[in-house]
Amino acid sequence: MSGDQTGVVLYWRPLCTFCMKLRFQLLFSRLCYTKVNIWRDPEGAAFVRSVAGGNETVPTVTVAGRPLVNPSKKELLRAVAAHAPGSMTSRA
Repeated sequence: MSGDQTGVVLYWRPLCTFCMKLRFQLLFSRLCYTKVNIWRDPEGAAFVRSVAGGNETVPTVTVAGRPLVNPSKKELLRAVAAHAPGSMTSRA
């Protein structure tokens, strides 16, 4: 598997409305994550294809190395709570 094996990685591409929606929803969450633009990162694009049936379906997110293809915010945060709770920052 690719990506961070303990944290969260969001694979995205410009002009993707699904990516924009998820990224906007995450603006007000406490989730810390790394972004990978698959149009600029060939390895990231190859990883997405490897977990999305050969397609570059984005957003694709890994949570502690576990891939989620086009997850909802709820699905993503549930996976984070179960597998990478340290990716949530505490409120000040």
